[in-house]
Amino acid sequence: MGSALLSYYVRLTEFLGRVLGPDYEVALHDLTDNHCSIIAIANNHVSGREVGAPLTNVALKVLKDKSYEQTDYMLHYPGVSASGKSLRSSTLFIKDGEELVGMLCINFDDSHFRSVSEQILQLCHPNSFVETSFQFDEGRMNDIRQNSAAAERFHNSIHGVAGDAVSRELSQMGLTADRLTADERLGIVAALEPQGIFLLKGAVKEVADTLQCSQATIYRYLSQVRKDSSESTETDN
Repeated sequence: MGSALLSYYVRLTEFLGRVLGPDYEVALHDLTDNHCSIIAIANNHVSGREVGAPLTNVALKVLKDKSYEQTDYMLHYPGVSASGKSLRSSTLFIKDGEELVGMLCINFDDSHFRSVSEQILQLCHPNSFVETSFQFDEGRMNDIRQNSAAAERFHNSIHGVAGDAVSRELSQMGLTADRLTADERLGIVAALEPQGIFLLKGAVKEVADTLQCSQATIYRYLSQVRKDSSESTETDN
């Protein structure tokens, strides 16, 4: 553990897990080393993660864009467990002065409560009474889904985090890794860079394996993406 401050939060993680109960997972990340992994977790059955699991896609993006500098916490954003279960997530940024040293994350599984509420609603509006003539603009709904904030996704390994991120980019492009051109691979790396995926130690290897190319190729793409981004920033200024 890189910060003495985090030892207090280890005890708080256990305390909150016991107080809030089994529907609430409480996870503590240590950001003082380049693994940025979970060092304490309560009720880990909620997401299926263990001690040592890496940061999520949402947490990596926060590190990349440094949005933690403008706020002390994030509340009630969507999460998805490894098994596909929807969660409601919140994160407290643990700071030592201006430095971000940890994240305390609470993930709430409200599936039991939603199931009960749906049963109650069915008493008022039985499914047999529902009309099926409802129409809507499905194309517009797809646009809204694509433009909405990405849900937090929980994995136990860097392979899971990086592989999931690449798979989502491939899905949006409607392509498979074995049929990519060099420009398409470059585009995927450019999309992953602002997400903070490459902040994870070992992420370059995982992305290279998933995209079926060499690590040297990924490093070359990253260098080009970062150079283009730097030039763009200088032009804007």
